[in-house]
Amino acid sequence: MGLARKRQISLSDTPYYHCVPRCVRRAFLCGEDKFTGKSYEHRRGWVEERLLFLAQVFCIDQTIFCLYLGRNDP
Repeated sequence: MGLARKRQISLSDTPYYHCVPRCVRRAFLCGEDKFTGKSYEHRRGWVEERLLFLAQVFCIDQTIFCLYLGRNDP
C-alpha cells in the first residue's frame, strides 16, 4: 500500500526535489530519431503544458524544467 504524500515529503528537510522522467528502449520523447527519421518535436509543447498543469494540480512551485533532446548512440 502506498504512503500519503505528507509522509513521503518533508519540505523542512528537503525543500527542492529533482524529478527525472526516463524513456526506455531508445524511445524518443522529443526531437528527431536518427535511426527511423521520425520527428517527435510535436510532443515538446504537450510536455511543457502538462508539466505546468500538474504543478498546479499538486500545488507545487516549479522552479525550472528542461527538455533534454538526448542523442542516439550506435
